[in-house]
Formats: sequence, C-alpha cells, structure tokens
Amino acid sequence: MTYVIGLPCVDVLDRACVDECPVDCIYEGARSLYIHPDECVDCGACEPVCPVEAIYYEDDLPAEFAEYLADNARFFTEPLAGRDAPLGAPGGAAKLGALGADTPMVAALPHQVA
Repeated sequence: MTYVIGLPCVDVLDRACVDECPVDCIYEGARSLYIHPDECVDCGACEPVCPVEAIYYEDDLPAEFAEYLADNARFFTEPLAGRDAPLGAPGGAAKLGALGADTPMVAALPHQVA
C-alpha cells in the first residue's frame, strides 16, 4: 500500500509534504509531485500537511482520482520525457531535485487555475 497524490496538486507543487516526509519518497515533476510506491513507508506524515488535500491513502482514494494510483507508479516505471530509462527506485528525491517532466497523463491536463 502507498499514499497517492491526485489532481489538486497539479500546478500547485506546494512541497509541504516533501518537507514532512521522513523517507524522502516524494519526487517533483514539472507540474505535480509523485510518491514512490516502493519507497513510501505508509507513515501518513504527508497527508495532513497538504494545503490542497491532494494526498490520499491508496484505499481512501476518491473514485474521481482513481487513475492517479497507476499514474503515480508510472512516474517511476516508464521513461519520462527527455529520459531514455525509467527512474526506477532512486532511493530518495533530494539527490535528484526537480525532474522537469511529468507522466503523459499529467502533462496532458489543462493548466489548473488557482
């Protein structure tokens, strides 16, 4: 099981969750943040600090955000734009910094207005 970041994060990128995560498993794309499903320890520290309520435990993911479960995983298992290979399990987001790319699903979304 893992936590999932959904649509409300797109184009917000608040990063409060990144600062709170004790295992550094929240990675930054160009328009959204992504939780690595294999690195997440299900502690839940990220969920209450998200100002836009974009983070859900996998079992509590609302139906309208169901596709984000697979999409968060895709960020790590499929090559992103400009990369030849998938990220895999890099072992922490801090050493990579912002990656400047998103999954095709997130990249294709219309820009969210604040």
